[in-house]
Parts: sequence; C-alpha cells; structure tokens
Amino acid sequence: MNTQTLTSDTAQTAVLENLLAQQRQAYLADPAPDYQQRVKDLKSLAQMIRDHQDEMVQAVSADYGNRSHHETLFAEIFPALDGVKDTIKKLKKWMKPQRRHVDITAFPTSSNKVIPQPLGVVGVIVPWNFPVNLSFGPLINIFAAGNRAMVKMSENSRHLTALLKRISGDYFPEDKLVFLEETGGVGIEFSKLKFDHLIFTGSGTTGRKVMAAAAANLTPVTLELGGKSPAIVGPDYSTDTAVERVLFWKLFNAGQICTTVDYLLLPEDKVDAFVQQAKKVFKKRYPDIQHADYTSVIDERSFQRIWNTLDDAVQKGATAIDLTDGQGNRDDALKKFPAHLLVNVSDEMEVMQREIFGPLLPIKTYKNREEVAAYINNGDRPLAIYPFTNDKNLRDYYIDHVMSGGVSVNNAVLHVGQHDIPFGGVGESGMGHYHGYEGFLTFSKLRPVFYQGPLDPLKLLMPPYGNVAKKMMQLMLRLTK
Repeated sequence: MNTQTLTSDTAQTAVLENLLAQQRQAYLADPAPDYQQRVKDLKSLAQMIRDHQDEMVQAVSADYGNRSHHETLFAEIFPALDGVKDTIKKLKKWMKPQRRHVDITAFPTSSNKVIPQPLGVVGVIVPWNFPVNLSFGPLINIFAAGNRAMVKMSENSRHLTALLKRISGDYFPEDKLVFLEETGGVGIEFSKLKFDHLIFTGSGTTGRKVMAAAAANLTPVTLELGGKSPAIVGPDYSTDTAVERVLFWKLFNAGQICTTVDYLLLPEDKVDAFVQQAKKVFKKRYPDIQHADYTSVIDERSFQRIWNTLDDAVQKGATAIDLTDGQGNRDDALKKFPAHLLVNVSDEMEVMQREIFGPLLPIKTYKNREEVAAYINNGDRPLAIYPFTNDKNLRDYYIDHVMSGGVSVNNAVLHVGQHDIPFGGVGESGMGHYHGYEGFLTFSKLRPVFYQGPLDPLKLLMPPYGNVAKKMMQLMLRLTK
C-alpha cells in the first residue's frame, strides 16, 4: 500500500530518503517508459478518480467542514478527468523527437534531434484548497512525461489524504506513486530531498522556503503562488454582467482560490450600481449561507483571520456591505463567513496588503487606465488580471502594460482550466508552467542529440592550420553575412 505518514521526529528523513531511493532505482531500471506505459498510467489515474469519486467529494467536504459538492465536481473531479483525456489524445505527438536544422559545421548527412525524456522522480507539494485538482493535475503532466512521483498532501486535507493512501496502492506500485501525509510540519524536509524536479503550490512565504531548501541540491522548482489578482471593469462594460461573473468566482469555494478576484477596480460612477446589483445577485444565489452550496472556510484560524481583516478595514475607514443581510456570525460552527463588499478602501488596510483568501471583495475606484496600470504595477506581479471590456484597445492596453501570470478577458479564472495553454505565475506569483504541452515540457529533459554523418567536414579545419583551414574559415565567415 502507498501508505506513509510523515512525522517531525528524526526518523522522517530516513523514511523520505528510502522512498526516494526506491523510486530512483525503479526509474533507472526503466528510464524511458514507452507510449503504451504512459497511457496506462494516465488511465490508472483516471480510474482511481472514477472508482472513488463520491468518496473523494465527501472527504474534501469533511476536511472543510462543508464544501459544496458541486464545486468539488466542477473544479476538481472534472478538470482531472478531462485533463487525462486531453493528454492521451495529444501525447504521441508530444513524445515525438523533433528534427532540427544542421549547421554549416556538419555535412547534410549529419542530423540533429531534440528528444523529450523523463527527468526521473518529481516531488509534488499540494495545498488544501483544491487538493484533488492540485495533486492529480501535476501528476497528469508528470506521468505523461514518463516520471515517478512523491506527493506530499496538506495537513488540512487529512480525510482526503487517508483515502488516497488507502486506495493508491490498488492502481500504482509505491515506486511509481506515493502519497504522504504531513502531521508534523515537515514540508521543508520534503523539499530538501534530491528530486529531479519539485512543484509547489501555496503561499509566497512558504514558496521562498521551499525554493531555498531545494537550492541546496540544485533541484529545479515550479512555484505556483498567489497574490492579489485584480478585476478591472472598463467604463464601457455592463455592470450587471460584471457583477454576475465577478461574484461567481469571488464566492466560489468561499474565495479560497489563488487565482480568484482579490480586489476590484471600478470607474467612480459604477460603484453604487455594482453594490446594488451585487445584493440582488447574492440573495438569488445564496438565500441561506448555511446551505451546503455555500462553502466553509477551511479552519478556525483562517476564519478568525478573515474577521480580523474585515475589522481592520472598517476601523481604518472602509464601508462594509454584508451581502448576507446579517446571516453570518462569529460563532458559526461550520465556519461560514458572510460575504462582504468593502468600499472606500485604502492601501494601509490589511485587506489591500495581502492575499485575502476569503469572501471579502474590496472595491477601489479609478479615473483612467494609466492610473490602473500604475497601481497594479506598483505592487507584486499578480498571478492573473481580469480586464472586463469590449474595447479591444483598452483590453490590449492592460495585457501589454500590466504583467501577470495569466489573463482571462471578460471573466475570471477560466484561463486556468484551458488544457492547451500553460498555467503559471511570474515574479512574486510564481515561476514555471504546467498544464498541457508546457507541463509535459516542464517535467521532461529536452535532450539535444547530434548524429555525425559518414563524412566529417571538420577534418579540413584540424591542425596544423594551413591554407586549406584558412580558406575554409574565410568561407564560413562569408556565409554568416
């Protein structure tokens, strides 16, 4: 069974290193799995999900206290299954060696190829907010590229981790895939292992520690972090449509999404209309936040943190608008945080200084597009930006002038779910990509191979350097013009 528990005692390092050694040995025995084996592994991933779909949904909900079953199916189960299907369809093309141009130093009888080959063993550190998606999503790319994987789950995903540990051995040997439970804060120890690649999804603070730990082994890392991703509603755009789409994503998973709309930039004359329409839309979608459709905050610490963030904003002059009409309270055992809009926010408020990760939506006003670009660019580069406009010039202005990990135009988050474009951050929001072909490349070594033909033109350039070598060198230099 793929059942390992990590503890904070001195034995943890030995357990981890032993698992890594098993996977490394298995990799060296079969370093280049063929297409059929990779497809088999991908189908096994999908079968694991299909066979235990309901159990996974229930386990995630138990870890949250209450997580909308529909949201788990939509944002976790479906993307993983659809990702497997899409990858299998394209994998043969991705695996095919690429022929490359042969330069002048070799006769045409020589050839060049770039061969994508497996790296070996990949470490995956998974957060709690989308634990199925953010474990199986990377695994799709990892197995497509022919690798093996050790997956460290979050301490907040105990029910799901217990399930995955119990069932994964029915689909994969431990030297191919193992799920690890964290019970003693050993993420950094995991990061210190000599993986061939390490992918981490989580906060920037922890990401810096993970990267520093991996650096000792020169382990390449993919960091998927968070940040303050803004939505920008253009003067031309329908306020009602903006409310409909922004609120859907802001309240999805109770705002606990690294790519959600963290704050909203609105023209000054649209604020009142946005607030009024938001009240109507919220009441229609969530007449009772105690209902199972409204997801809980993950734990008590996070629940209190969001309350403290709201209190801080109000104390510093923000106007808080409770979209639930007072349904929520601080003694809610299910940790259902009432959704709020915050207007008149300022940068000294905590809500504008760190990623919110909860159902609070600060609204800032602006006068022109230059002001918007300057404001966003003055902070850390966000994981995404969301321009809402039908004006192509305005849309392209924001894409050109505001750097972010990704962009969804006239909606939010949806770029993350597109299989054929890469997902990743930039600067403080992360580095590297996965999803689709770029994910396959991330977990592959693009191996350049030169095949010498029967004739070697370099013989004419070998010492002693006489007239022939001189004329050949002159000819080569003329050909560079």
